[in-house]
Amino acid sequence: MEQDSAGAPARASLVNDPKVRGLFYQLVLIGALVSFGYFIVTNTIANLERQNIASGWSFLENTAGFGIIQSLAPYSETSSYGQAIFVGFLNTVLVAVVGIFLATIIGFVVGIARLSNNWVISRLAYCYVELIRNVPLLLQIFFWYFAVLRAVPGKRDKWSFFFDNFHLNIAGLRGPKPIWEPGAEFIGFALILGIVLTYLVNRWAHKRQDATGQQFPMFWTALGLIIGLPVITYFVTGMPMYLEHPNFVETGPILRRGFELNVGFNLIPEFLALTLALSIYTAAFIAEIVRAGIQAVSHGQTEAAHALGLRQGPTLRLVIIPQAMRVIIPPLTSQYLNLTKNSSLAVAIAFPDLVSVGGTVLNQTGQAIEIIAIWMAVYLSLSLITSAFMNWYNQRMALVER
Repeated sequence: MEQDSAGAPARASLVNDPKVRGLFYQLVLIGALVSFGYFIVTNTIANLERQNIASGWSFLENTAGFGIIQSLAPYSETSSYGQAIFVGFLNTVLVAVVGIFLATIIGFVVGIARLSNNWVISRLAYCYVELIRNVPLLLQIFFWYFAVLRAVPGKRDKWSFFFDNFHLNIAGLRGPKPIWEPGAEFIGFALILGIVLTYLVNRWAHKRQDATGQQFPMFWTALGLIIGLPVITYFVTGMPMYLEHPNFVETGPILRRGFELNVGFNLIPEFLALTLALSIYTAAFIAEIVRAGIQAVSHGQTEAAHALGLRQGPTLRLVIIPQAMRVIIPPLTSQYLNLTKNSSLAVAIAFPDLVSVGGTVLNQTGQAIEIIAIWMAVYLSLSLITSAFMNWYNQRMALVER
Protein backbone atom coordinates (compact mmCIF):
# COMPACT_ATOMS: atom_id res chain seq x y z
CA MET A 1 0.00 0.00 0.00
CA GLU A 2 1.34 3.42 -0.94
CA GLN A 3 2.19 5.80 1.92
CA ASP A 4 2.85 9.49 2.07
CA SER A 5 5.97 11.10 3.56
CA ALA A 6 4.48 10.94 7.09
CA GLY A 7 3.91 7.21 6.79
CA ALA A 8 0.07 7.43 6.57
CA PRO A 9 -1.76 5.54 3.80
CA ALA A 10 -2.19 7.60 0.65
CA ARG A 11 -5.76 8.74 -0.11
CA ALA A 12 -7.46 7.24 -3.16
CA SER A 13 -7.98 9.51 -6.13
CA LEU A 14 -11.35 11.18 -6.61
CA VAL A 15 -12.03 8.99 -9.65
CA ASN A 16 -11.74 5.83 -7.57
CA ASP A 17 -13.63 7.19 -4.54
CA PRO A 18 -16.98 5.33 -4.39
CA LYS A 19 -18.73 8.23 -2.64
CA VAL A 20 -17.64 10.68 -5.33
CA ARG A 21 -18.65 8.27 -8.10
CA GLY A 22 -22.02 7.71 -6.50
CA LEU A 23 -22.65 11.45 -6.16
CA PHE A 24 -21.58 12.02 -9.77
CA TYR A 25 -23.96 9.37 -11.16
CA GLN A 26 -26.84 10.74 -9.09
CA LEU A 27 -26.23 14.25 -10.43
CA VAL A 28 -26.11 12.89 -13.98
CA LEU A 29 -29.40 11.03 -13.44
CA ILE A 30 -31.10 14.10 -11.96
CA GLY A 31 -29.86 16.23 -14.85
CA ALA A 32 -31.19 13.71 -17.38
CA LEU A 33 -34.60 13.64 -15.72
CA VAL A 34 -34.80 17.44 -15.58
CA SER A 35 -33.79 17.69 -19.25
CA PHE A 36 -36.37 15.10 -20.26
CA GLY A 37 -39.09 16.90 -18.29
CA TYR A 38 -38.11 20.24 -19.87
CA PHE A 39 -38.27 18.66 -23.33
CA ILE A 40 -41.73 17.22 -22.66
CA VAL A 41 -43.14 20.49 -21.32
CA THR A 42 -41.73 22.70 -24.07
CA ASN A 43 -42.76 20.25 -26.80
CA THR A 44 -46.30 20.03 -25.38
CA ILE A 45 -46.63 23.83 -25.21
CA ALA A 46 -45.40 24.17 -28.80
CA ASN A 47 -47.88 21.54 -30.05
CA LEU A 48 -50.77 23.21 -28.22
CA GLU A 49 -49.88 26.59 -29.71
CA ARG A 50 -49.58 25.06 -33.19
CA GLN A 51 -53.13 23.62 -32.88
CA ASN A 52 -54.51 26.82 -31.30
CA ILE A 53 -55.54 24.99 -28.12
CA ALA A 54 -55.56 27.22 -25.05
CA SER A 55 -54.21 25.62 -21.90
CA GLY A 56 -55.42 26.33 -18.38
CA TRP A 57 -58.28 25.46 -16.06
CA SER A 58 -60.79 28.18 -16.88
CA PHE A 59 -62.82 25.71 -18.99
CA LEU A 60 -64.03 24.07 -15.76
CA GLU A 61 -66.34 27.07 -15.20
CA ASN A 62 -68.06 26.72 -18.59
CA THR A 63 -71.50 25.13 -18.93
CA ALA A 64 -71.36 21.38 -19.48
CA GLY A 65 -74.53 21.00 -21.53
CA PHE A 66 -74.88 17.23 -21.13
CA GLY A 67 -76.80 15.06 -18.68
CA ILE A 68 -75.55 12.43 -16.22
CA ILE A 69 -77.80 9.46 -15.45
CA GLN A 70 -76.58 9.06 -11.84
CA SER A 71 -75.55 11.95 -9.65
CA LEU A 72 -74.74 11.97 -5.93
CA ALA A 73 -74.43 15.76 -5.96
CA PRO A 74 -76.70 18.45 -7.44
CA TYR A 75 -76.24 18.49 -11.20
CA SER A 76 -78.11 19.57 -14.32
CA GLU A 77 -77.20 20.29 -17.92
CA THR A 78 -76.59 23.92 -16.97
CA SER A 79 -73.93 22.95 -14.42
CA SER A 80 -70.25 23.56 -15.09
CA TYR A 81 -67.65 21.12 -16.36
CA GLY A 82 -66.06 21.20 -12.93
CA GLN A 83 -69.31 20.06 -11.32
CA ALA A 84 -69.68 17.30 -13.91
CA ILE A 85 -66.18 15.99 -13.15
CA PHE A 86 -66.95 16.15 -9.43
CA VAL A 87 -70.09 14.05 -9.99
CA GLY A 88 -68.01 11.50 -11.91
CA PHE A 89 -65.49 11.45 -9.06
CA LEU A 90 -68.24 10.72 -6.51
CA ASN A 91 -69.56 7.89 -8.68
CA THR A 92 -66.07 6.40 -8.87
CA VAL A 93 -65.69 6.57 -5.08
CA LEU A 94 -69.13 4.99 -4.62
CA VAL A 95 -68.28 2.04 -6.87
CA ALA A 96 -64.90 1.58 -5.17
CA VAL A 97 -66.28 1.66 -1.62
CA VAL A 98 -69.24 -0.64 -2.31
CA GLY A 99 -67.07 -2.95 -4.43
CA ILE A 100 -64.37 -3.25 -1.76
CA PHE A 101 -66.98 -3.99 0.91
CA LEU A 102 -68.71 -6.72 -1.11
CA ALA A 103 -65.47 -8.21 -2.47
CA THR A 104 -64.01 -8.48 1.04
CA ILE A 105 -67.06 -10.33 2.39
CA ILE A 106 -67.32 -12.68 -0.58
CA GLY A 107 -63.57 -13.27 -0.67
CA PHE A 108 -63.31 -14.20 3.00
CA VAL A 109 -66.31 -16.53 2.79
CA VAL A 110 -65.01 -18.28 -0.33
CA GLY A 111 -61.44 -18.42 0.99
CA ILE A 112 -62.57 -20.13 4.20
CA ALA A 113 -64.91 -22.38 2.22
CA ARG A 114 -61.96 -23.61 0.14
CA LEU A 115 -60.47 -25.08 3.33
CA SER A 116 -63.73 -26.69 4.44
CA ASN A 117 -63.78 -30.40 5.27
CA ASN A 118 -67.03 -30.64 3.32
CA TRP A 119 -66.03 -31.84 -0.15
CA VAL A 120 -68.97 -30.19 -1.93
CA ILE A 121 -68.38 -26.77 -0.36
CA SER A 122 -64.63 -26.84 -1.01
CA ARG A 123 -65.13 -27.93 -4.64
CA LEU A 124 -67.73 -25.23 -5.25
CA ALA A 125 -65.36 -22.61 -3.85
CA TYR A 126 -62.52 -24.00 -5.99
CA CYS A 127 -64.66 -23.85 -9.15
CA TYR A 128 -65.72 -20.29 -8.33
CA VAL A 129 -62.12 -19.12 -7.97
CA GLU A 130 -60.82 -20.86 -11.08
CA LEU A 131 -63.74 -19.76 -13.26
CA ILE A 132 -63.99 -16.13 -12.19
CA ARG A 133 -60.32 -15.18 -12.08
CA ASN A 134 -59.60 -16.71 -15.50
CA VAL A 135 -62.33 -14.80 -17.35
CA PRO A 136 -61.39 -11.20 -18.30
CA LEU A 137 -63.07 -8.56 -16.17
CA LEU A 138 -64.42 -6.67 -19.17
CA LEU A 139 -66.24 -9.78 -20.37
CA GLN A 140 -67.76 -10.22 -16.92
CA ILE A 141 -69.00 -6.62 -16.97
CA PHE A 142 -70.59 -7.28 -20.36
CA PHE A 143 -72.13 -10.53 -19.04
CA TRP A 144 -73.84 -8.82 -16.10
CA TYR A 145 -74.96 -5.83 -18.15
CA PHE A 146 -76.10 -7.41 -21.43
CA ALA A 147 -76.90 -11.00 -20.45
CA VAL A 148 -78.29 -10.73 -16.92
CA LEU A 149 -79.71 -7.24 -16.41
CA ARG A 150 -81.15 -7.10 -19.92
CA ALA A 151 -83.16 -10.26 -19.25
CA VAL A 152 -85.23 -8.71 -16.44
CA PRO A 153 -88.74 -7.26 -17.03
CA GLY A 154 -89.18 -4.04 -18.99
CA LYS A 155 -90.05 -0.63 -17.60
CA ARG A 156 -93.77 -1.47 -17.42
CA ASP A 157 -93.26 -4.58 -15.30
CA LYS A 158 -91.17 -5.63 -12.32
CA TRP A 159 -89.79 -8.40 -10.16
CA SER A 160 -90.50 -7.80 -6.46
CA PHE A 161 -88.73 -9.36 -3.47
CA PHE A 162 -88.01 -8.80 0.25
CA PHE A 163 -91.69 -8.45 1.18
CA ASP A 164 -92.45 -6.36 -1.88
CA ASN A 165 -90.07 -3.58 -0.75
CA PHE A 166 -87.51 -3.90 -3.57
CA HIS A 167 -88.26 -4.10 -7.28
CA LEU A 168 -86.08 -4.90 -10.28
CA ASN A 169 -86.65 -4.16 -13.94
CA ILE A 170 -84.60 -2.99 -16.88
CA ALA A 171 -84.50 0.55 -15.46
CA GLY A 172 -82.66 -0.61 -12.34
CA LEU A 173 -83.21 -1.68 -8.75
CA ARG A 174 -85.77 0.38 -6.81
CA GLY A 175 -86.40 0.48 -3.09
CA PRO A 176 -87.49 2.70 -0.20
CA LYS A 177 -85.62 5.97 0.31
CA PRO A 178 -85.30 7.59 3.77
CA ILE A 179 -86.80 11.07 3.99
CA TRP A 180 -85.26 13.17 6.74
CA GLU A 181 -87.26 15.81 8.59
CA PRO A 182 -86.19 18.47 11.12
CA GLY A 183 -84.69 16.78 14.18
CA ALA A 184 -83.31 13.82 12.23
CA GLU A 185 -79.77 15.11 12.72
CA PHE A 186 -79.93 13.84 16.31
CA ILE A 187 -80.16 10.30 14.94
CA GLY A 188 -76.84 10.87 13.17
CA PHE A 189 -75.32 12.27 16.37
CA ALA A 190 -76.53 9.17 18.23
CA LEU A 191 -74.91 6.93 15.61
CA ILE A 192 -71.58 8.75 15.95
CA LEU A 193 -71.82 8.55 19.74
CA GLY A 194 -72.53 4.82 19.52
CA ILE A 195 -69.44 4.24 17.35
CA VAL A 196 -67.23 6.25 19.74
CA LEU A 197 -68.58 4.42 22.79
CA THR A 198 -68.07 1.08 21.04
CA TYR A 199 -64.42 1.95 20.41
CA LEU A 200 -63.88 2.98 24.04
CA VAL A 201 -65.65 -0.08 25.44
CA ASN A 202 -63.65 -2.33 23.11
CA ARG A 203 -60.37 -0.89 24.42
CA TRP A 204 -61.54 -1.37 27.99
CA ALA A 205 -62.64 -4.95 27.23
CA HIS A 206 -59.20 -5.82 25.81
CA LYS A 207 -57.44 -4.43 28.89
CA ARG A 208 -59.86 -6.30 31.15
CA GLN A 209 -59.28 -9.55 29.29
CA ASP A 210 -55.49 -9.12 29.45
CA ALA A 211 -55.70 -8.55 33.21
CA THR A 212 -58.31 -11.13 34.21
CA GLY A 213 -58.70 -13.47 31.23
CA GLN A 214 -62.47 -12.85 31.18
CA GLN A 215 -64.15 -12.05 27.89
CA PHE A 216 -66.69 -9.26 27.54
CA PRO A 217 -69.78 -9.68 25.28
CA MET A 218 -68.46 -7.07 22.84
CA PHE A 219 -70.62 -8.10 19.90
CA TRP A 220 -73.92 -7.54 21.66
CA THR A 221 -72.61 -4.40 23.31
CA ALA A 222 -71.57 -2.93 19.95
CA LEU A 223 -74.91 -3.94 18.44
CA GLY A 224 -76.76 -2.21 21.23
CA LEU A 225 -74.70 0.97 21.03
CA ILE A 226 -74.49 1.37 17.24
CA ILE A 227 -78.07 0.32 16.49
CA GLY A 228 -79.86 0.74 19.80
CA LEU A 229 -78.89 4.36 20.45
CA PRO A 230 -80.09 5.65 17.03
CA VAL A 231 -83.33 3.66 17.35
CA ILE A 232 -84.03 5.09 20.81
CA THR A 233 -83.21 8.58 19.53
CA TYR A 234 -85.56 8.03 16.59
CA PHE A 235 -88.52 7.46 18.91
CA VAL A 236 -87.52 10.10 21.47
CA THR A 237 -87.29 12.84 18.80
CA GLY A 238 -90.74 12.02 17.44
CA MET A 239 -89.76 9.77 14.54
CA PRO A 240 -88.38 12.52 12.24
CA MET A 241 -87.68 10.07 9.40
CA TYR A 242 -89.86 7.91 7.19
CA LEU A 243 -89.35 5.65 4.19
CA GLU A 244 -90.60 6.74 0.79
CA HIS A 245 -91.49 3.59 -1.16
CA PRO A 246 -91.38 3.52 -4.96
CA ASN A 247 -94.83 3.93 -6.50
CA PHE A 248 -95.69 1.54 -9.35
CA VAL A 249 -98.69 2.67 -11.41
CA GLU A 250 -100.79 -0.45 -12.04
CA THR A 251 -103.93 1.11 -13.52
CA GLY A 252 -104.49 3.22 -16.57
CA PRO A 253 -103.39 2.73 -20.19
CA ILE A 254 -100.58 0.29 -20.79
CA LEU A 255 -98.28 3.09 -21.90
CA ARG A 256 -98.59 4.72 -18.48
CA ARG A 257 -97.69 1.64 -16.44
CA GLY A 258 -94.41 1.85 -14.54
CA PHE A 259 -92.68 3.49 -11.63
CA GLU A 260 -93.30 7.10 -10.75
CA LEU A 261 -90.20 9.22 -11.29
CA ASN A 262 -88.16 10.54 -8.36
CA VAL A 263 -89.97 8.40 -5.79
CA GLY A 264 -87.82 6.03 -3.74
CA PHE A 265 -84.23 5.28 -4.68
CA ASN A 266 -83.10 3.74 -7.95
CA LEU A 267 -79.80 1.99 -8.67
CA ILE A 268 -79.27 2.13 -12.41
CA PRO A 269 -78.33 -1.13 -14.22
CA GLU A 270 -74.92 0.28 -15.21
CA PHE A 271 -74.02 0.69 -11.55
CA LEU A 272 -75.33 -2.76 -10.64
CA ALA A 273 -73.44 -4.49 -13.47
CA LEU A 274 -70.16 -2.71 -12.76
CA THR A 275 -70.32 -3.24 -8.99
CA LEU A 276 -71.27 -6.92 -9.26
CA ALA A 277 -68.55 -7.65 -11.82
CA LEU A 278 -65.83 -5.83 -9.86
CA SER A 279 -66.86 -7.41 -6.54
CA ILE A 280 -67.14 -10.97 -7.79
CA TYR A 281 -63.96 -10.76 -9.87
CA THR A 282 -61.82 -9.23 -7.10
CA ALA A 283 -63.31 -11.63 -4.52
CA ALA A 284 -61.81 -14.58 -6.41
CA PHE A 285 -58.30 -13.19 -5.84
CA ILE A 286 -59.08 -12.23 -2.23
CA ALA A 287 -60.25 -15.79 -1.61
CA GLU A 288 -56.85 -17.16 -2.59
CA ILE A 289 -55.13 -14.58 -0.40
CA VAL A 290 -57.29 -15.58 2.57
CA ARG A 291 -56.67 -19.28 1.94
CA ALA A 292 -52.91 -18.73 1.78
CA GLY A 293 -52.97 -16.61 4.92
CA ILE A 294 -54.84 -19.24 6.91
CA GLN A 295 -52.55 -22.01 5.71
CA ALA A 296 -49.53 -19.90 6.71
CA VAL A 297 -50.55 -20.22 10.38
CA SER A 298 -48.98 -23.21 12.06
CA HIS A 299 -51.35 -26.13 12.53
CA GLY A 300 -50.11 -26.30 16.10
CA GLN A 301 -52.15 -23.17 16.81
CA THR A 302 -55.32 -25.04 15.88
CA GLU A 303 -54.36 -28.05 17.97
CA ALA A 304 -53.57 -25.83 20.95
CA ALA A 305 -56.92 -24.06 20.66
CA HIS A 306 -58.77 -27.38 20.48
CA ALA A 307 -56.80 -28.60 23.50
CA LEU A 308 -58.13 -25.60 25.42
CA GLY A 309 -61.69 -26.62 24.53
CA LEU A 310 -62.36 -24.13 21.73
CA ARG A 311 -64.61 -25.33 18.94
CA GLN A 312 -63.85 -24.91 15.25
CA GLY A 313 -65.71 -21.60 14.84
CA PRO A 314 -64.17 -19.74 17.79
CA THR A 315 -60.75 -21.20 16.90
CA LEU A 316 -60.96 -19.74 13.42
CA ARG A 317 -62.30 -16.39 14.61
CA LEU A 318 -60.16 -15.86 17.70
CA VAL A 319 -56.91 -17.70 16.94
CA ILE A 320 -56.34 -18.37 13.25
CA ILE A 321 -57.75 -15.29 11.46
CA PRO A 322 -56.00 -12.70 13.72
CA GLN A 323 -52.65 -14.35 13.02
CA ALA A 324 -53.40 -14.86 9.33
CA MET A 325 -54.20 -11.17 8.89
CA ARG A 326 -50.48 -10.33 9.03
CA VAL A 327 -50.07 -12.36 5.84
CA ILE A 328 -53.39 -11.35 4.28
CA ILE A 329 -53.29 -7.54 4.58
CA PRO A 330 -50.35 -6.64 2.24
CA PRO A 331 -51.67 -8.49 -0.85
CA LEU A 332 -55.22 -7.51 0.11
CA THR A 333 -54.17 -3.87 -0.26
CA SER A 334 -53.11 -4.56 -3.85
CA GLN A 335 -56.52 -6.02 -4.64
CA TYR A 336 -58.26 -2.96 -3.21
CA LEU A 337 -56.09 -0.74 -5.41
CA ASN A 338 -56.80 -2.92 -8.45
CA LEU A 339 -60.55 -2.74 -7.86
CA THR A 340 -60.46 1.04 -7.61
CA LYS A 341 -58.46 1.40 -10.82
CA ASN A 342 -60.48 -1.27 -12.67
CA SER A 343 -63.61 0.80 -12.05
CA SER A 344 -62.44 2.91 -15.01
CA LEU A 345 -63.80 0.11 -17.23
CA ALA A 346 -67.20 1.68 -16.52
CA VAL A 347 -66.78 3.60 -19.77
CA ALA A 348 -67.53 0.33 -21.62
CA ILE A 349 -71.15 0.34 -20.39
CA ALA A 350 -71.58 4.13 -20.18
CA PHE A 351 -71.62 4.38 -16.40
CA PRO A 352 -70.77 8.01 -15.56
CA ASP A 353 -67.61 7.53 -13.54
CA LEU A 354 -64.63 9.89 -13.55
CA VAL A 355 -63.14 8.52 -16.78
CA SER A 356 -66.45 8.44 -18.66
CA VAL A 357 -67.50 11.96 -17.66
CA GLY A 358 -63.97 13.26 -18.15
CA GLY A 359 -63.91 11.75 -21.63
CA THR A 360 -67.08 13.63 -22.53
CA VAL A 361 -65.59 16.86 -21.23
CA LEU A 362 -62.39 16.20 -23.18
CA ASN A 363 -64.30 15.65 -26.42
CA GLN A 364 -66.21 18.91 -25.98
CA THR A 365 -63.33 21.12 -24.85
CA GLY A 366 -60.21 19.49 -26.28
CA GLN A 367 -58.38 20.06 -22.95
CA ALA A 368 -56.60 16.71 -23.07
CA ILE A 369 -53.66 17.64 -20.85
CA GLU A 370 -55.85 18.98 -18.05
CA ILE A 371 -58.34 16.09 -18.12
CA ILE A 372 -55.61 13.45 -18.12
CA ALA A 373 -53.91 15.30 -15.26
CA ILE A 374 -57.17 15.19 -13.28
CA TRP A 375 -57.52 11.44 -13.93
CA MET A 376 -53.97 10.76 -12.81
CA ALA A 377 -54.23 12.97 -9.72
CA VAL A 378 -57.53 11.41 -8.58
CA TYR A 379 -56.50 7.78 -9.01
CA LEU A 380 -53.09 8.48 -7.47
CA SER A 381 -54.74 10.16 -4.47
CA LEU A 382 -57.25 7.32 -3.99
CA SER A 383 -54.44 4.76 -4.19
CA LEU A 384 -52.26 6.64 -1.69
CA ILE A 385 -55.16 7.05 0.76
CA THR A 386 -56.04 3.35 0.51
CA SER A 387 -52.41 2.32 0.95
CA ALA A 388 -51.94 4.62 3.94
CA PHE A 389 -55.03 3.25 5.68
CA MET A 390 -54.10 -0.38 5.01
CA ASN A 391 -50.51 0.21 6.17
CA TRP A 392 -51.84 1.71 9.40
CA TYR A 393 -54.17 -1.26 9.86
CA ASN A 394 -51.32 -3.66 9.11
CA GLN A 395 -49.24 -2.05 11.86
CA ARG A 396 -52.15 -2.43 14.28
CA MET A 397 -52.40 -6.13 13.43
CA ALA A 398 -48.65 -6.73 13.63
CA LEU A 399 -47.40 -9.19 16.23
CA VAL A 400 -46.00 -7.31 19.23
CA GLU A 401 -43.02 -9.11 20.74
CA ARG A 402 -42.38 -8.79 24.47
